[in-house]
Amino acid sequence: MIIIHAGFQVQPDKENDFLTEIRPLIEASKAEEGNISYDLLKDTEQAGSYTMVELWKDMDAVKFHNQTEHFTQFTAKASQFMAAPPQVKLFNANPIEK
Repeated sequence: MIIIHAGFQVQPDKENDFLTEIRPLIEASKAEEGNISYDLLKDTEQAGSYTMVELWKDMDAVKFHNQTEHFTQFTAKASQFMAAPPQVKLFNANPIEK
């Protein structure tokens, strides 16, 4: 399983636009084969700070996702909302059975 944390620092006056543009990305990504979850979290301590937490079946699913129209359309527009470049971290994980 691949876990991705994509951190976004959004300009204060662009937050509503950011949320409007990212919603279709979230919906379409959740429908992709190989997606386990795709959730946008808002930081309660830092204004305009969001983290997209993505869980994917494998790296092939991530590669497919990164070439989808909904992903490339969002990434083409993303810089107009950002106060800083996105910070993306990828993790290779395995679930732990209890």
